[in-house]
Amino acid sequence: MSFGAGADTQFETMRGRDFPAIRQFTIFLENRVGQLLEVVRRFEGTGIRIVALSINDAAECAFVRFLISDADRGREILERAGLAIIESDLVGVELPEGPQPLLRVCTALLQAELNIIQAYPLFMRPHGKPAVAIMVENIDLAMKTLTEKGFRIITEDDLDADNLPPQDIY
Repeated sequence: MSFGAGADTQFETMRGRDFPAIRQFTIFLENRVGQLLEVVRRFEGTGIRIVALSINDAAECAFVRFLISDADRGREILERAGLAIIESDLVGVELPEGPQPLLRVCTALLQAELNIIQAYPLFMRPHGKPAVAIMVENIDLAMKTLTEKGFRIITEDDLDADNLPPQDIY
């Protein structure tokens, strides 16, 4: 099997790099003091920021889900660390102005009969507004529905801290 320069096999998906989803990484950690710190430190000095985080604790392990500002480079760092990774596509959506913005997002997804599997806020404010990352059953339908309803979809480019004013980064 041949990898790298001169290899005949291409590893790109049909969607390509312009697909507007954001990539979530899930890793499994032992329930030991300092495990999360070890993972977070792997990004130190790389310019890669963790922009969203969710931890689900179980008896013997924890599921850590996160979004980072550079998914491609971040995946390489995690793989080099020998961590088992699950990569998933999520919809990033900017919350609209007005009362109960999350209610508006949930209502739009309900009208399309889409269930929300996971959701958590972003630590940053792309375009100066709060945003959430949402995992749904059908990402293509969710993005189409939210776009048609006037919501702004957050892309991986929007997660790049270099593109944001300092006040929008936490």
